Amino acid sequence: MDLSFTPEQIAFRDEVRAWIREAMPPRIREIAAVDGHFEHDEIMEWHRILAGKGWVAPHWPAEWGGAKLDVTRRFILTEELELAGAPALSPFGLMMVGPLILQFGSDAQRKRFLPKILAGEEVWCQGYSEPNAGSDLASLKLSAEPDGNGNYVLNGQKTWTTYAQYADWIFVLARTDKSAKKQSGISFFLVDMKTPGVTARPTLTIAGTPAFCDTFFENVVVPAENLVGPLHGGWTLAKALLGHERTYIAAVGLSTRTLRRVKQIAAATKERGVPLVDVPAWRARIARMEIELWALRMANYRAIASAELGHAPGAESSILKIRGSEIMQQMYELAMDVMGHDALSWHNTPGTIPEAEASVPPQFNYARAASIYGGSNEIQKNVIAKAILGLPS
Repeated sequence: MDLSFTPEQIAFRDEVRAWIREAMPPRIREIAAVDGHFEHDEIMEWHRILAGKGWVAPHWPAEWGGAKLDVTRRFILTEELELAGAPALSPFGLMMVGPLILQFGSDAQRKRFLPKILAGEEVWCQGYSEPNAGSDLASLKLSAEPDGNGNYVLNGQKTWTTYAQYADWIFVLARTDKSAKKQSGISFFLVDMKTPGVTARPTLTIAGTPAFCDTFFENVVVPAENLVGPLHGGWTLAKALLGHERTYIAAVGLSTRTLRRVKQIAAATKERGVPLVDVPAWRARIARMEIELWALRMANYRAIASAELGHAPGAESSILKIRGSEIMQQMYELAMDVMGHDALSWHNTPGTIPEAEASVPPQFNYARAASIYGGSNEIQKNVIAKAILGLPS
């Protein structure tokens, strides 16, 4: 298995870097330089810039706007965007429901939804988790009852609905057969957020952003044509979608950029007059994180090499999800430790710490969710135990 890049792939990396430098608007570049928070409008502006280049959905088929990039070039593009600090695009349309509509949707659904996802004209959110159905997603209670007129009526609640307040559409799992066993009575629907009875209530996170919502459905009428896949067949779609989500959670480029930030802060912070980056104990901690990150990168490369040979991603995506989220969290923990008192000042006296450090505490807080979203790490360990180690469930 060859894990090195070819000259053509290295040339593509150079092309991507040069294009990002040229295409990124000044305001977005300023925020990226300090790893700051991007507002929704800035994210969508970058979405449209990438769409204009043809790189917004490189994993989609060419006939639906994909970039004709192979697996390795897609990885290179993703990594370089992360390394540049570019706004992370909303994954719910591009990475989740878009590929699912491609795989399971009707021709009419593909023609209706895919072009608008690609162009950034319609924004999506995900309706999976409920107050009593998180990692045990099959316990969901949102109901979808036929009304006898070719529609379904939805009643119930979803939670942790990321940025639902900005979304035009939501894809939901709903229970369509209460008498069937948990996984068998679930269906997959596309719901217009403007439909009467849909209410999204934002919740302020510990990171200071309104990232999550509680989303309520009260007698929400959804046409049957918005059912994706077979009736009661939503669990198959749910598992396929989570596979797409977990593949992109390793975030090697993001963690690499965070490690750079740690080194910068350590170089500017002194202990007894000596920069932390030159103190043996701190150097050892930073080196340890760099080793862990390189191990994750090699695991990612192995997955890419396997995909290049035509193998579909399997349980190895759970390994990438676990290690990627753990390393991201450890990286921000190290950054907070290096910052020392400044980390506390962010909360107590905001605006008093260096701009280069200001983004670390809120990102540290938000990163706690990385081991939960996309399927909790505990659940991923069960997947690995069963699918890779062959242990009984």
